[in-house]
Amino acid sequence: MTTATAPLSPETGRSHLQESLFVWLASETAPVTETQTLVESDPEGPPAPPAEDEKPDLSHVWVVAAEIVVTPRIAKTADYRGSFKAVGGQRIDALEVYCKACRRPYDEVTGQDCSAKVDNRHLIGGDQSTRAKRKIPTPPKNARVVPGGRIQRRGIIAYTSGVSRPPR
Repeated sequence: MTTATAPLSPETGRSHLQESLFVWLASETAPVTETQTLVESDPEGPPAPPAEDEKPDLSHVWVVAAEIVVTPRIAKTADYRGSFKAVGGQRIDALEVYCKACRRPYDEVTGQDCSAKVDNRHLIGGDQSTRAKRKIPTPPKNARVVPGGRIQRRGIIAYTSGVSRPPR
């Protein structure tokens, strides 16, 4: 193998710079030599063992709904940004402990696989192909439908009027 400090000839090009990148492709049992190309495989060598099927991780991801007492300044920041930094050593009251994926309480599903990682259909209202369409409510017999004005749901006008942004 040549080094990067050796003068390059037009015949060799830069292929010697790439040799060390593909060493991991060579068989671990056969040492790599300069005469052996890295693309060739040893047909007489033992076959690679089959890859073991890794079991998917079906464990729950536990989160805690908490109640934290904060100052008015931090409350304003948390309301605006949706997050804040807590003080180290601060006591936090846990309201509820549940799985982040399946949204089920800790005491109900401890020791079971996470149902959201197995099949997530329960969170979206069942199988969408067999689910019934939503029914439009029928107005009372003496009611009259009056068309209203057009509501702008996109653009700066919708944002400033509060249609497309979260309420404060």
